[in-house]
Amino acid sequence: MATFKVLRRVDAYADYVAAVEADSPEAVAILAADAPCRYHWVSVGTQEFDDRKYVALDADQLEIEHTAQGDPI
Repeated sequence: MATFKVLRRVDAYADYVAAVEADSPEAVAILAADAPCRYHWVSVGTQEFDDRKYVALDADQLEIEHTAQGDPI
């Protein structure tokens, strides 16, 4: 019996927070979206969801799409 590598991909958010000065919450979101590299973003954690995907990998560590099982992510 052969052994294969399998990728398990979990759907998740990676959350970051930055301090941004602005006149209103609406303006601050626009400023952050327009130039995210201007701010120092601090990781505040990840949140995983129920979606899971399992797929075999080939010798180059690329997904073999027709082997995919689980949820579409």
